[in-house]
Amino acid sequence: MEPKQIREGYLVKKGNVFNTWKPMWVVLLEDGIEFYKKKSDNSPKGMIPLKGSTVTSPCQDFSKRMLVFKITSTKQQDQYFQAAYLEERDAWVRDIKKAIKCIDGGQKFSRKSTRRSIRLPETVDLGALYLSMKDTEKGVKELNIEKDKKIFNHCFTGSCVVDWLVGNNSVRNRQEGLMIASSLLNEGYLQPAGDLSKNAADGTAENPFLDNPDAFYYFPDSGFFCEENSSDDDVILKEEFRGVIIKQGCLLKQGHRRKNWKVRKFILREDPAYLHYYDPAGGEDPLGAIHLRGCVVTSVESNPEGKKSEEENLFEIITADEVHYFLQAANPKERTEWIKAIQVASRTGK
Repeated sequence: MEPKQIREGYLVKKGNVFNTWKPMWVVLLEDGIEFYKKKSDNSPKGMIPLKGSTVTSPCQDFSKRMLVFKITSTKQQDQYFQAAYLEERDAWVRDIKKAIKCIDGGQKFSRKSTRRSIRLPETVDLGALYLSMKDTEKGVKELNIEKDKKIFNHCFTGSCVVDWLVGNNSVRNRQEGLMIASSLLNEGYLQPAGDLSKNAADGTAENPFLDNPDAFYYFPDSGFFCEENSSDDDVILKEEFRGVIIKQGCLLKQGHRRKNWKVRKFILREDPAYLHYYDPAGGEDPLGAIHLRGCVVTSVESNPEGKKSEEENLFEIITADEVHYFLQAANPKERTEWIKAIQVASRTGK
């Protein structure tokens, strides 16, 4: 009997020999993880057995890479994967842990961290707390804060976080709030912005999180960016990043010149409406941007040359300037979700 497939999608994987990071199509089965160079490949490039394995998330072995988790096999071999956004990482980790638990008959995973351990009450659900903090009406308010000739966009102070935890009755006092906030930081639900908070997170302070009005933090998928006093041209360039992120993830994109397909990480913002795409293996700067205001997006059943395509789940974006972009989702549901989200952004964004 074939093992049941639990989850599949694009993740960036670290190579075992050359230490390079490359996007892979990853399939989680009941007894292991298979990874393929391309989704259409028939044979996996490798397989990780889950019996006796452990999962470390967040994995802090790479200071410049966020959203990494590590799977350690019974032979003490480490496999590193990087997700495109926080909720995606948590979903993969949750399902992998559940699969391991089912195989090992209830073996409990103990998270290993390079930072000191913080003991939390069993009733505290950091994931649920994170979602409450992100609530647009009742959550922590994101601000644009100016300090030392820099503007920190879509962020908030450490004091605001602890104020919210106390005021929301999530904790009994500020000391307990500091402990919870430190755990949120350690788990990757919060990110430091600015030298003060970054130095504390790196271990130079007594606590990794600072209950301080001069310490800045942000949600990892909030659209945070920092800009220094610059020329008018730079300000215009930054304008397209001011929009709120409404969807993100990996898709296949066809190149305009060579017509080859590559995995790209896409971030959809509205008001202004832009779809930025990045190299999923690394790099903070986008490879390109699609201005969505006035665009048309539709599903397509044939390839860009007009022939019946062997590729499934294609869709096309035609910009107001009549530039055509062909993208491929992993499944019909994902394609529909992207089309609907882009349609909404194109109508509401600038």
